[in-house]
Amino acid sequence: MTHTVLLNNVEHADLRIVTSRGADWGDDVMSALVFPAEFRSVQAHYPIVFQKSIDGSFQPIALFGFEQGQNLFLGPEGWDAHYVPMAIERQPFLIGQAGEELVIHVDLDSPRVSRTDGEPVFLPHGGQTEFIDRMNSLLLAIHEGVQATSSFVEALLVNKLLESFVLDVERANGSQARLAGLYTIDEDRLTALDGAALESLSRAGFLHAAYMVVASMSHLRDLIERQNRLDARRD
Repeated sequence: MTHTVLLNNVEHADLRIVTSRGADWGDDVMSALVFPAEFRSVQAHYPIVFQKSIDGSFQPIALFGFEQGQNLFLGPEGWDAHYVPMAIERQPFLIGQAGEELVIHVDLDSPRVSRTDGEPVFLPHGGQTEFIDRMNSLLLAIHEGVQATSSFVEALLVNKLLESFVLDVERANGSQARLAGLYTIDEDRLTALDGAALESLSRAGFLHAAYMVVASMSHLRDLIERQNRLDARRD
């Protein structure tokens, strides 16, 4: 359930946001949307793959686990990676639009929302804190990222660079899992593009992003190792 309202410094004067990381705060998710501008940081820790939406569009996501509700980066010390994707970090805030103006909404049903613990959103006199300024910048980056993603995916499709793949995971405890319905960039086809296509991708800033996706796929092995360490602790 969500209860999303427009953020304001009157009704939400004493609003605080818990910034700890863990399942109790809604971080037990298998994946999160990511955007081309953050691919360099994302690929340092997570596999970046694409999934097809109900409307047929493709969205890049960072994988955290192999099944719904599983985040293998969560542990006793919180989130075990130096970078948390923007779509996770921005919670419980969302960007909205009032006419031509971008505004901030907050989900009051989020477990991160508190009146006693966490980072204050507003100063005692009603001004914005550094924390909400940071969230505002983050939401703006996401807003721009949504538009950039659409253009990026369109360029991949024009050049026929997306291919589906199936990942069979053989776990250390002997069980097997299959991850299907995902897409990645065809590295061979990317390398074989002619000069004009490569220049077009490069000028748009998409060639670098494409190679970040390719590089990130090495983290699928890391993800399997995280799963095996978790299984070993349970045995």
